[in-house]
Amino acid sequence: MSDSSETSDANESAEPKEPKESGGSSDAFGEKVQDLRDRLKHLTQPFVDSLDSRLRDQIDRRVDDRVDDRVQTLVDEALAARLSVIDRAIADIDRALKELQK
Repeated sequence: MSDSSETSDANESAEPKEPKESGGSSDAFGEKVQDLRDRLKHLTQPFVDSLDSRLRDQIDRRVDDRVDDRVQTLVDEALAARLSVIDRAIADIDRALKELQK
């Protein structure tokens, strides 16, 4: 049992040294990770830009369609209301002319 406790004591004393020693290697590793990220970003940026452009165009078309539909509905309602007023005015004029003719 003393062998296992000595081994764990040796491991415990070695553990604090690893972060100090691996500090330099973690910086190098971090630089490699950042370099890989930059390369990946550089390689995928045209794809992302293309996708972004396509999505923006698709959204713009859908918004335009909905706005056009809504505007058309509002125009139709406004025209219907105006035509209704004109019809009433014509009917009023027609009645007035009939009364004058009598």
